[in-house]
Amino acid sequence: MSTKPTTTDLEWTELDQRAVDTARVLAADAVQKVGNGHPGTAMSLAPAAYTLFQKVMRHDPADPEWVARDRFVLSAGHSSLTLYTQLFLAGFGLELDDLKSFRTWGSKTPGHPEYGHTAGVETTTGPLGQGVANAVGMAMAARYERGLFDPDAPQGESPFDHYIYAIAGDGCLQEGISAEASSLAGHQRLGNLILLWDDNHISIEGDTETAVSEDTAERYEAYGWHVQRVAPKPDGDLDPHALYDAIEAAKRVTDKPSFIAMRSIIAWPAPNAQNTEAAHGSALGDDEVAATKRVLGFDPEQTFQVDDEVLKHTRQALERGREAKAAWQETFQRWRAADSERAAEFDRISAGELPAGWEEKLPVFETGKGVATRAASGKVLQALGAIVPELWGGSADLAGSNNTTIDKDSSFLPAGNPLPEADPYGRTVHFGIREHSMAAEMNGITLHGNTRVYGGTFLVFSDYMRNAVRLSALMHLPVTYVWTHDSIGLGEDGPTHQPVEHLASLRAIPGLNVVRPADANETAIAWREIFRRYTKVFGKGAPHGLALTRQGVPTYEANDDAAKGGYVLFEADGGTPEVVLIATGSEVHVAVEARELLQSDGVPTRVVSMPSVEWFEEQDQGYRESVLPPSVKARVAVEAGIGLTWHKYVGDAGRIVSLEHFGASADGKVLFREFGFTAENVAAKARESIEAAQR
Repeated sequence: MSTKPTTTDLEWTELDQRAVDTARVLAADAVQKVGNGHPGTAMSLAPAAYTLFQKVMRHDPADPEWVARDRFVLSAGHSSLTLYTQLFLAGFGLELDDLKSFRTWGSKTPGHPEYGHTAGVETTTGPLGQGVANAVGMAMAARYERGLFDPDAPQGESPFDHYIYAIAGDGCLQEGISAEASSLAGHQRLGNLILLWDDNHISIEGDTETAVSEDTAERYEAYGWHVQRVAPKPDGDLDPHALYDAIEAAKRVTDKPSFIAMRSIIAWPAPNAQNTEAAHGSALGDDEVAATKRVLGFDPEQTFQVDDEVLKHTRQALERGREAKAAWQETFQRWRAADSERAAEFDRISAGELPAGWEEKLPVFETGKGVATRAASGKVLQALGAIVPELWGGSADLAGSNNTTIDKDSSFLPAGNPLPEADPYGRTVHFGIREHSMAAEMNGITLHGNTRVYGGTFLVFSDYMRNAVRLSALMHLPVTYVWTHDSIGLGEDGPTHQPVEHLASLRAIPGLNVVRPADANETAIAWREIFRRYTKVFGKGAPHGLALTRQGVPTYEANDDAAKGGYVLFEADGGTPEVVLIATGSEVHVAVEARELLQSDGVPTRVVSMPSVEWFEEQDQGYRESVLPPSVKARVAVEAGIGLTWHKYVGDAGRIVSLEHFGASADGKVLFREFGFTAENVAAKARESIEAAQR
């Protein structure tokens, strides 16, 4: 571990310092104007953010999506003004009026940064620690992208080489997700990742000594990171020279991620608010803002003061961006000319297109045969993997159970790993037993672009992932979660591993599509539909969660209408159905058997398989009513979980065969029988529903 001294390697003028101080007073004014927010961290972090955006990072403010840009993640998303002030100063599209409308309706400057809402914001942050894991995912994706397009280039000489920078606070590093992600980053030796820690010793409840006594920097050394400490200047302010040198030293360490501990004083240089917990999440007050402006040489009577020469100076970032992009373009064109095949792949992938004929590679499964949908999913992944090189992913140490190994001979592991299948550019990711960070890393991978990722665990452990899944939905990211062992059907592992409330709970997340296929062929169709829905414009995408069985289930004839979310699997014999049975996943075959019982008693019965409620709701009313005719009031929904989803579909006369309690440890078939998931019970509920409908 090293402590960096102040040096003179960085060119730092009076205008640079004035720009930093401008960012400070803008942060104070913005919070004061709206009456709420987090001014203190934005004030103390201004030198670090300015150094990154004006002196370190390769980016083009005129083209925030430039493929070769360095990425910046503000994990401490509550300090959104740290980012917004730099986007304004550098010319990313924010203007002074946007800062004045901070945290107000319709503004480009919401309380926490939102991806797709504000140009230059790489990810939605706020829930602490998520950004750290996003940054780890971006660094992983950058390495995989390099492997796709330019694997043989010397270190630092590929047009696909770039850095991921992140700023995290004490709260980020206290959250368990950051520990998971940081452990994986160290193991993966992600030399393209540089994490700056705002070590200000303050949280909402006061001094961090109330909750933390570990040596965080030593913890990161134990993770396998390159660690440096940057001391402040004698007056307590962050030292941009020392920070710049630390970043340059970090960039020279190519076989480890880098952690830079920046000792800071929150709300510096506010005379009375600095180093207080109040400065974290409250406006400073008019008097304190005025006093701060006096300290910094600003007019206390003015608000949102930005000198013309300051803005002219900082907007030179636009010209530097154009120059950096032009220089990169020359390198990129040389690469294109030297490798036309990979260049064609780059064009296809960056356009969001899939290889010609990819759908023909999808397996079609023999009807009648019992196949677990997790096994069918594994065969689909292997089939697609052979033709879609940008597809990669893995599991939270459950690959053998999730069937998520796309290539058993190619593990995404750094050079020097002793495993024979290790490859820095491998296809199969070993996320480790780190479900929460896996989900957030998948968000980062997707945000980075040019790859398609999936990740698996048991459905019951989606609870560990939930916050990151929610953010993938909020950002409309086309990530795919493979959740297996989806019901009491998993059997003897018992109620701790048997999901009950999870399907309904996940369906409650707006924008997340939950897909629970009935059989092997529905599984293949589900994957096909998920791939079709992938788009280049992520803002129009959506995450998908596949809920897959451990146990074998009968295979039915493939029906493309499964991609509509709900469809008629078996029609009623003898005309108009008297009752409709609606089921998902492994309960569909129970509904099919119940139909046979009812039909044998002369009750015309339709079976509807509904793998995805969300996809079904997208269909027009005419289609939905053709599947669930309004005239047929007798309906039964069958799903081995709580019945919350199904009341709207069965209506007042309907019945729901569900599980309103936890499971038990026994063979899955026994549990299905004991808990009423039998053809006989479903048929009985159908008769009850028919009677209720007639009344």
